[in-house]
Amino acid sequence: MKQLLNYTFIAGLLALIFFTGCAPKDNLEKLPVLGRKNVISNMDSGVLTYDTTYHQIADFLFVNQDSMIITNDSFKDKIYVADFFFTTCPTICPIMKAQMLRVYEEFKNNDHVLILSHTIDPNYDTVALLHDFADRLGVASDKWHFVTGLQEEIYDIGQNSYMVSALEDQNVPGGYIHSGAFILVDKERHIRGMYDGTKEDQVNRLIKDIPRLIKEYEIQ
Repeated sequence: MKQLLNYTFIAGLLALIFFTGCAPKDNLEKLPVLGRKNVISNMDSGVLTYDTTYHQIADFLFVNQDSMIITNDSFKDKIYVADFFFTTCPTICPIMKAQMLRVYEEFKNNDHVLILSHTIDPNYDTVALLHDFADRLGVASDKWHFVTGLQEEIYDIGQNSYMVSALEDQNVPGGYIHSGAFILVDKERHIRGMYDGTKEDQVNRLIKDIPRLIKEYEIQ
């Protein structure tokens, strides 16, 4: 007999984690797994057991600044930091990219860590434009992927997998609404942290949390 019980993190709880920077005090304690989780009860041979499955980033297929196909397999056995932006963003994106450059510089020689930035304006942000954007930042394309694809797929994965806002709105500067979050994803495609990419102290916490996540795998 199997019974599926769904538990969904409410938006207020995620906001609390996001804005207050809640994190275990002990550096040896594991980072939380964020998002929805399912608890499955199993009655096998008269013994009741429970299994928990956690929210995962869905399968995806995008194209990066070098015209390479980027999928989940591109991040196999890697930890990565994801965000959403567009190159003509007049508001938070320049701040986010300056902060993500800090993450890049800190981990550019660390084989465990990659960065994934999704444009939410794929009609304008062509592969060639993303290539130029990455060049101007001075980053390596095998370390930091700037990806484009079908707009509806980018919005869907933002809202339903990474749990952040990504949508078109002509009433706001730049014509798009998107989150400033940096999302830390582990090797099992679970979200292990969300950080405000416009705030230096939040990005400092991300930079400290990445080695903690790496350490989890080293001690397994």
